[in-house]
Amino acid sequence: MQTARTPPARIQRRRLLAVLSAALLAPQALRAAPLPYRLVPGATEVRFTFLLNGQPQQGRLPVRAARIRIDPQNLARSEADITLDARRARTGLVFATEALKSPGILDAARHPDIRFRSTRVRLGPDGRLSGGAQITGDLTLRGTTRPVTLQAALYRRPGSAPDDLRELDVHLTGALSRAAFGATGYAGLVADRVSLAIRARIRQAG
Repeated sequence: MQTARTPPARIQRRRLLAVLSAALLAPQALRAAPLPYRLVPGATEVRFTFLLNGQPQQGRLPVRAARIRIDPQNLARSEADITLDARRARTGLVFATEALKSPGILDAARHPDIRFRSTRVRLGPDGRLSGGAQITGDLTLRGTTRPVTLQAALYRRPGSAPDDLRELDVHLTGALSRAAFGATGYAGLVADRVSLAIRARIRQAG
């Protein structure tokens, strides 16, 4: 009766390396990359509300650039990088628009970009980007960067199939202190708190 021979040490090492490589690479192969999306300009708006002499006033900020990625398999890995154009900020009042872009508030001539980059996505209790979901990120305004948390909701288009993710609607709401970013101009007329409401439609790129 023949006895089994022990494989040479070199072959054993090769087998061990192969097993370790497979174990390390398998999770990466199973993990799909987040899907890139682009904004649909005609269905996207960034609104803000502020108090002027105690009366609510609204304004708009156009989006200059956006990079959005959604991971349907793991929504917490989704991310957004959005840049707004401060030079084209508008309110319903001409004098308020000029004051808004002045050095005391947005200082749009020196800091034309307002940028939000997500750093964390916290899903709602149901594990979705709705019903209590939050997106935290770094907001850069007037060259100052501070963390901001927005309430988030992500929806499929009405009438679409459950697995149809080609177009999605995004709703974001939140508030910030303009003084935290050094935008302290006209403090006697304009309240410190500014509310944000963002509605966007995104479409899969490519």
